[in-house]
Amino acid sequence: MRIRLTEEIWKEGNMYVSYCPELDIAACGGNVQKAKDNLKEVILINLEETKKMGTFDEFMKESGIFTEEGDILYARKELVGFTPIEFGIS
Repeated sequence: MRIRLTEEIWKEGNMYVSYCPELDIAACGGNVQKAKDNLKEVILINLEETKKMGTFDEFMKESGIFTEEGDILYARKELVGFTPIEFGIS
């Protein structure tokens, strides 16, 4: 089984943060690749633990991940763009 998730990455000071909004899980690293690797590791540990506790299906449902296409789980919503915006306020 595979799972398709969103990954957001940003820089905070000298660290990079990688965040999965569907699962509300974050990790960090000294560079982009390390942050990405750490996020995957944290997600896998979390999913393994929910399976051990018997709460995997409930966790997936609460996270909005329940659509299955073949052997891939994914959220109903999919990020299609991410653009910073700037506008004046009064």
